[in-house]
Amino acid sequence: MTALSSSAAAHRLGLPSTLRMGLFQGCLGCLAVIFAGLMNRVMISELGFPGLLVGAALACEQFVAPARVLFGQLSDTHPVAGRHRVPYIWLGAALFCTLAVLSVPLIFRVAALLGAGEPGALAGAIAALCGLFAAYGLAISMASTPYLALLIDSTDEQERPRAVGIIWCLLTVGIVVGAIATSIALRGLDGVTDPELLQPALLQFMLRVAGVILAITVIATLGIERPRRPLRSAPLSPQAPTSSAGARTASRDDAITLRQCWALVTSSRQVLVFFLFLVFFTLGLFLQDPVLESYGAEVFGMSIAATASLNALWGVGTLGGLLIAGLWIVPRLGKFGTARLGCQLIIATLAALLLTGFTAQVPLLRVVMVLFGLAAGVGTNSALVLMLDLTLPEAAGTFVGVWGLAQALSRALGKVVGGGLLDLGRWLQLQLTGGTDPFPAYALVLGVELLVAATALALLARVNLRQFREDTGRSLSRVLALELG
Repeated sequence: MTALSSSAAAHRLGLPSTLRMGLFQGCLGCLAVIFAGLMNRVMISELGFPGLLVGAALACEQFVAPARVLFGQLSDTHPVAGRHRVPYIWLGAALFCTLAVLSVPLIFRVAALLGAGEPGALAGAIAALCGLFAAYGLAISMASTPYLALLIDSTDEQERPRAVGIIWCLLTVGIVVGAIATSIALRGLDGVTDPELLQPALLQFMLRVAGVILAITVIATLGIERPRRPLRSAPLSPQAPTSSAGARTASRDDAITLRQCWALVTSSRQVLVFFLFLVFFTLGLFLQDPVLESYGAEVFGMSIAATASLNALWGVGTLGGLLIAGLWIVPRLGKFGTARLGCQLIIATLAALLLTGFTAQVPLLRVVMVLFGLAAGVGTNSALVLMLDLTLPEAAGTFVGVWGLAQALSRALGKVVGGGLLDLGRWLQLQLTGGTDPFPAYALVLGVELLVAATALALLARVNLRQFREDTGRSLSRVLALELG
């Protein structure tokens, strides 16, 4: 049975390397705020796209999430130049940066056809837009799944919480930087709805962003992964110690096929429970994501630059929540206790976000966004550490792919359901009252999100870390025994 040599990987991920590696997460955060915030705001409020169309198009990025499992398995079993992770990260980054730039002219093409009365051409343009976002999602999966597996390869269980906290703090820094950059770069577009002015400004902005992100990705990952050569070794028993990064890397089994890995992760009820928790937890954070900036625009009367700042406020709060959870709450309450607290805080701040709409006071909305970010940071820190703890090092890429699948599917559902609920709320109000007040439709989105977050809290109570390890350990033994046979 083949395994990877530990000699090249037996090194700890020090603080400087962790900070540098986290720059890639910052890039993903920057792109996320541009797509989830700026582009959907422009499509809904400036270009007049239906909310369901915007949500469905953006959701295509996550509907291809099953590919995360494949990319995780590919990075486990098919090294390039002796490296299992970095080549996939670089190729994925080059692809998603290119597709991000191409999305701008395509969005404006769809906008032009929406008012042209050409159903055939419009259908083709919408299909092309959905295909582009699907390809963008594949590229993100190709880069981000091996990236998380690289984090597991490079850390042991003791140092991983620190690394997770730092890297996800940098993800949040990327969100803040992206929001601030958007606010500054596009400040001159406040009140502009003419596509002839919007398109070139957005295209130039996206070109600059893509170039910077691609350069930072190379800097962030260069030299982090050392080349490894395969050697012959005995299979690792589930009881064998895996405390060091080198031991875990040596134990990764390149002979385990994708089918066997899928059998491994589907053999435990605990895998299913945690998978569902991640789905509902992520939905509880992001169901309002496709309509948040439009919420600020239509209910609070905010400009493009002002609504972009909402993501910066959310990001600052999330950064604070990640740090507070990692440095103070988790050591006192534990991972599960912190995750419960995070879910409870998310429920409370979503209720506050809903109630703020009755006042339409922008300063109050800004305060609530910071508090919502704090709640998100507390919950995300513990959920991420649990996610990495509930990962067998022997199939790290595949398990990370499965957890990434849960999060991506929920982000996709959040975009579609969020946009659809907004359209449904508008239709219901028109039918029942004939009014045009925008708030009730947004209240429907936030009310459903509250229920989803409460479901995540209930599912968390059914997760058992010890049972997970016992079940998957036994399953791994069966898979290795079958392979030897």
